[in-house]
Amino acid sequence: MESSLTAYERLYARLKGEPVDRAPNFDIIMAYGVRHIGAKLRDYYLDYRTLVRMNLAMLEDFHLDLVQAISDPYREAHDLGLEVEFPEDGLPKRLKPLLDDPADLGKLSTRPFAPGKRMTDRLEAIRTLKEQVGGRVPVMGWVEGALAEANDLRGDSAMMTDFYDRPEWLVELLEILTEFEIAFARAQVEAGADIIGLGDAIASTISPRMYRRFALPYEQRIFAAVREMGAIPRLHICGDTNKIIADMAESGAQIIDVDWMVDFATAARTFAARGIAICGNFDPVRVMLQGTEEEVYRATLANLQAGGRACFSAAGCEIPVGTPPANIHAQNRAIREFGS
Repeated sequence: MESSLTAYERLYARLKGEPVDRAPNFDIIMAYGVRHIGAKLRDYYLDYRTLVRMNLAMLEDFHLDLVQAISDPYREAHDLGLEVEFPEDGLPKRLKPLLDDPADLGKLSTRPFAPGKRMTDRLEAIRTLKEQVGGRVPVMGWVEGALAEANDLRGDSAMMTDFYDRPEWLVELLEILTEFEIAFARAQVEAGADIIGLGDAIASTISPRMYRRFALPYEQRIFAAVREMGAIPRLHICGDTNKIIADMAESGAQIIDVDWMVDFATAARTFAARGIAICGNFDPVRVMLQGTEEEVYRATLANLQAGGRACFSAAGCEIPVGTPPANIHAQNRAIREFGS
């Protein structure tokens, strides 16, 4: 028998620890979905109508429990002046850092907040998705964490030296970007976003001490603002975050994604003690892309069994291009059978 719960109802019941028919499927789907509908990646990045069409197809074909306005890490950076190339059917490419020299900080014009073309495109996607499925399916917006955004603008190598050579300058940059991301999050909530995801992938590459100084305080401020707006904050940090799991629990997120390298049961216990839902975390490549349907089914069940009453199902990171559709169906089959 089909459940009477909508995806929207399922989300909020799950977060409250109330009984649900099944765990929500919160897979992150980007380029995979674009390929699935036969569109070009450039259109997905630059035209909200393609993003909306892809999300609605994912709902129809794979029964996800959210629609998502996530696409790439350069939305804010491009509008701030970063030179980005958008190949017709490839990933966006940063051509050169915007802040090539610390003296370039004056290039950032973030006050008063005014979303540029690509940020406005995301807002249009959220408005359209809200019109199409709002109230039945949660709509997820997205912002970059301040540290991730700083890395987008500064470049990987330069950023790593900034931690040691100019930490005060880096903090000044992070302060500017935090207020900017809060303003962008607010605009997305006003457009109709129920969830604001925050990506801070670079945080998995630094020490716990550096995470607590350069990432966590800014995640906390953004998430506090998101909760004040009435939306749900979701934290996504790719990679091996075992060493910062306890710190991530202090971020203020209500849902935290963990990648496949993380000990899922340990993370679930840590988060549950703080009333946080865990999301993940089977290997998106070895299991979802390269595995059999049975392997996906078993991996999904293992996560649900270890994750507790507030677990959300998802691969550890984005569903890869080339994943067999049958494998996503196997994940959903495991979710349904475990739930019933």
